[in-house]
Amino acid sequence: MGNTPKIFESEYRFLQVLWEHEPVGSTQLVKLCRETLEWSKATTYTVIRRLSERGVVKNENATVTSLVSKDEVQEAEIDELVERTFGGSIPQFVAAFTRKENLSTEDIAQIRRMLDAYDKGGEKP
Repeated sequence: MGNTPKIFESEYRFLQVLWEHEPVGSTQLVKLCRETLEWSKATTYTVIRRLSERGVVKNENATVTSLVSKDEVQEAEIDELVERTFGGSIPQFVAAFTRKENLSTEDIAQIRRMLDAYDKGGEKP
């Protein structure tokens, strides 16, 4: 899972707002959280403080920026899910996912291209 701290559901929703608008002044961020998350000023500042303490965001001169990317958070969540639910087995995770989802022909082709590129030593998707 690397060094990405655990992000809880409400924190993730907050980070989605931040990633879309950063860098953003804390006053503006309070307004955005009130509009999109229906949070009070106190709740927003509490989340900013908690995430700052855990090294997820930086609040400097009343400007808030993220210190972790959306991709990093999503990858850490997937790693945790696969480890906890499937004993770390990616094939078991994929098997469970494909049993549940109706993958389109294009979805399958895209996944196949990603796996082929990975298998040939290409970049990770």
